[in-house]
Amino acid sequence: MRLTTWNINSIRAREDRFRAWLDAARPDALCLQETKAQDKEFPQHFFSEAGYEVAFFGQKTYNGVAIASRVGLADVVKGLPGLPGDEDARGIAATVGGLRVVNVYVVNGKAVGDPKYAHKLAWMDALVDAVRVELGRGLPTVVCGDFNLCPTDDDTWDPAAWAGQIFCTDAERARFQALLGLGLRDAFRERHPDAWGRYAHTWWDYRGGGFPRGHGLRIDHHLVTPDLLARTEAVEIDREARKGDKASDHAPVTLVLSG
Repeated sequence: MRLTTWNINSIRAREDRFRAWLDAARPDALCLQETKAQDKEFPQHFFSEAGYEVAFFGQKTYNGVAIASRVGLADVVKGLPGLPGDEDARGIAATVGGLRVVNVYVVNGKAVGDPKYAHKLAWMDALVDAVRVELGRGLPTVVCGDFNLCPTDDDTWDPAAWAGQIFCTDAERARFQALLGLGLRDAFRERHPDAWGRYAHTWWDYRGGGFPRGHGLRIDHHLVTPDLLARTEAVEIDREARKGDKASDHAPVTLVLSG
């Protein structure tokens, strides 16, 4: 089974690239973030024409998440993590091919000290609670998406430059560790404990030529329960999808499971 997470950075703006990628890659399940489409505007036909069921939770201009599947789609929950007063479309969960899949687009936070940074930390605290509930279903579970944080210095292109900056603060990393404390494992890092540099990155800033210069970060993750870690054959970063005109600033990342 192949389960891909991808911050598409506007599914309609990248229609041609996305549909070509989907036809070629054919993951069994796909989690998208930052679709930037209200539900009434979501291009559901992209998926039905390709043989996928899809569940989506959208928002005008910003955010938006979706789960598509060729192996079944049931028990959809929209609006995770459910932080009081937060109406952003940032989380959706579903049962896919016998797995519980939680797809998240974590708050960016903007900058340390900004009110959005405090909101990010509160949102992640709520996410830990929501994931605990999802794990209570007793299914093999993967929590994936754009986490907008680097778990370790090895996940940055320049640890000194990023030290204490947004995505790399101790407080953000503590929330990531709290998710792992629920019994989850970082599938990429478990498979590639010594990986660093451009071939471990999943996001490159459009500004300053981040991609050709190798100035990237690993901020897109699959966190899996131990039973899924035992089935993990690979975690693949599709750098080719980041190349060329009208590419998302993120690469698709695919969890490859046996069975």
